[in-house]
Amino acid sequence: MGLNPQVIGKDMPHGFAGSYARQPDMIVNTRPAGGDIPFGMALTYDDDKNVVVFGNATTNTFIGVAGMEIKSAVTWPTQAGQYAAGEPVSVFMRGSINVKCQRSTPSLGGAVYVRTAASETYPGCVVGGFEAEAESGKTQLLGDVQWGGPADADGIAEIVILKRSNA
Repeated sequence: MGLNPQVIGKDMPHGFAGSYARQPDMIVNTRPAGGDIPFGMALTYDDDKNVVVFGNATTNTFIGVAGMEIKSAVTWPTQAGQYAAGEPVSVFMRGSINVKCQRSTPSLGGAVYVRTAASETYPGCVVGGFEAEAESGKTQLLGDVQWGGPADADGIAEIVILKRSNA
């Protein structure tokens, strides 16, 4: 029986939404979740200073991205790729992190938008998700954030948060 060698190729996938892309220029803080938060979503504060998915608060000031964390062995069987209300959230505030680009094609240095409202035109785009193209009245441009390059076959791309905007 012969061996079946594997070759990686020229293009590597980025990984998973919410996983950091580069070290050491990154700032990650821990904040309490104000509701369910999937890994890799844009975050803002609610009125009680808990983090929530961007687009789900009275004011939407970008504070970072929900970083992917492997939880303790106690919660291992119930992990669902998200934080539950009240859990500590790793808030990625500066540096390079992988996110799902849910619409359009990101390019190196390109503008990053976050969805703030549901869309009839793009029903697969969720509030709090990242996009490479604006939709009038339904997305918000993120200042000091840019794409780190194109997305992989799974739609995962790197964004670079150039500076920490809010504590």
